[in-house]
Amino acid sequence: MHMRDPIMYRIKHAYHHRTGDKWCIYPMYDFAHGDRMRLKRLRTRFVHWSLCRTGLVRLVYTGIGIIPIKQYEFARLNMNYTVMSKRKLLQLVEEGYVEDWDDPRMPTISGLRRRVTPKSIREFCERIGVAKRENMIDLSLLEFCIARI
Repeated sequence: MHMRDPIMYRIKHAYHHRTGDKWCIYPMYDFAHGDRMRLKRLRTRFVHWSLCRTGLVRLVYTGIGIIPIKQYEFARLNMNYTVMSKRKLLQLVEEGYVEDWDDPRMPTISGLRRRVTPKSIREFCERIGVAKRENMIDLSLLEFCIARI
């Protein structure tokens, strides 16, 4: 993975919700995320780590002499019978199938907080742990944690 040339930017001639048509070059997620966290760290001075799914950013930052922020690699959370794709969830919001990201039917933290207790969310998170490779969590585990608390 580290022997390939990293793609750091993409060129996309499309309207952007923040910059409009002013720019056509955008950093890839892994690099934009690290830079954003670095700037936030400078502003708030208490953000010391970031969750990231690749070590490539650390390799590039070290190579150019920038001290990288700590990054912990993790796998994506997949649940049976549940839409977890950010793009598909955004489509549900934009097309009016749900009210917003905090709609109780959404599988987001803010959506869950509107229908279950924080203790049951913590219980679920403790049971599934942090995985480093792809896996599938059964929805019944979340339902068990909700019913238990």
